[in-house]
Amino acid sequence: MKPPGSAPLDKTLPAPDPAQVQVIRTYGPGHFQISNRDWREPVLVTPTATTAWTVTRAEELSADNVAAARAGAAPAELLVVGCGSRSVFVPPAVRAALKDIGLALEVVDTGSACRMYNVLLAEGRRVAAALIPL
Repeated sequence: MKPPGSAPLDKTLPAPDPAQVQVIRTYGPGHFQISNRDWREPVLVTPTATTAWTVTRAEELSADNVAAARAGAAPAELLVVGCGSRSVFVPPAVRAALKDIGLALEVVDTGSACRMYNVLLAEGRRVAAALIPL
């Protein structure tokens, strides 16, 4: 057993190198900074690329408009959807369609989605984020 006070006080999570993977550095009303680029629109973020996302409301989510998350050498297995200021209900049919293409779904507010994506990325998980600005 370790004596009291011997554990490190630093609780900082390991952060991937933003030059090698897409890391969400900041977010705020109407924008995201992902790695070293500022985005002022909805985005689809994978470890290897960030692209503009044509969805403006979470209710528009479909297997077609997130298919890019499954592309590449290491396709995402989990899609974190940031719905703006609060989470919304995703119908079972949409969840089933995403499951059919190999994506599990987590639907939360955009701030939580940004944090969740970064943590899962740092853990080496195959994750993507579909984000609507606050």
